[in-house]
Amino acid sequence: MSLERILDDINCFNTIIIHRHTRPDPDAYGSQGGLAEIIKNTFPEKEVYVVGEEDETLHFMMRMDQIEDSKYSNALIIVCDTANVERISDRRYKTGTKLVKIDHHPNDDKYGDVLYVDTSASSTSEIIYELYKIGKESHGLKINKKAAELIFAGIVGDTGRFLFPSSTRKTFEIAAELVGLGIDFPSIYNNIYKSSEKVTRLNGYILQNFELHISGMGVGKVTKETLRQFNISPEEASNATSNLGEVVGIKAWAIFLEEEDKIRVRLRSKGPVINKLASQFNGGGHPLASGAVVYNWDEANKLIEYLDNICLNN
Repeated sequence: MSLERILDDINCFNTIIIHRHTRPDPDAYGSQGGLAEIIKNTFPEKEVYVVGEEDETLHFMMRMDQIEDSKYSNALIIVCDTANVERISDRRYKTGTKLVKIDHHPNDDKYGDVLYVDTSASSTSEIIYELYKIGKESHGLKINKKAAELIFAGIVGDTGRFLFPSSTRKTFEIAAELVGLGIDFPSIYNNIYKSSEKVTRLNGYILQNFELHISGMGVGKVTKETLRQFNISPEEASNATSNLGEVVGIKAWAIFLEEEDKIRVRLRSKGPVINKLASQFNGGGHPLASGAVVYNWDEANKLIEYLDNICLNN
């Protein structure tokens, strides 16, 4: 469906509640908050809320609203940057009047009354800016500096500072337009990529202890014992961003983070497609950037075996 259909819905509803995925990243916050700021700036008479679990590392972007269940009555619900319903943060999304999905992940779960999915977009934040540009002409949408900074942060986060192949000419053109609106992009970079001492030391541990296989596959493991050694929680450890892609000869890599009841897997690639592998292990994502979940180290070793074969054949 077209973005115009979503703009018509935004125009019609007086209460709009915007959700995104659990364990949020800058694009989740950026698309959610950027859209909210644009709507509030354009239609100050509307009630617009952003909801979901908080992430302390993203407080510099915005904070979530705390709202009563009654607000969902006759509300338009928009879910940003969330591929499947299981990952929607705040389960009240089901209690609104109409549900809209805006996303850039593969559309395997076609939930919602209205869907707009563009897998060619670098980020959902990029789609939100496209929505603004179309709506500027057709619905009088107005952007402000706060919205621009949120959208820029989301694009930066999901493109890895414009280093990932998902960065297109359109992505750079949008970034240039956002910079032209007077955003403080050095501050955005500093806030996204700052790291606590504990996370920095954990990154160092991963870099010192990862395995590089002949196939070109890299593997890093963070066990519960390692977390205790570094006095770091799984939530804090999820911010570890050791970029094994900088290692010469590596094709794809997996970072395993052991929690109490599961092992989360971060999959990244410099070429071989890995999202189909992720879908085999309770996950999914983009062709070169995905996530998965396994429940013991035997399953983890099976995933490693499959990833090794993918690298050998690419």
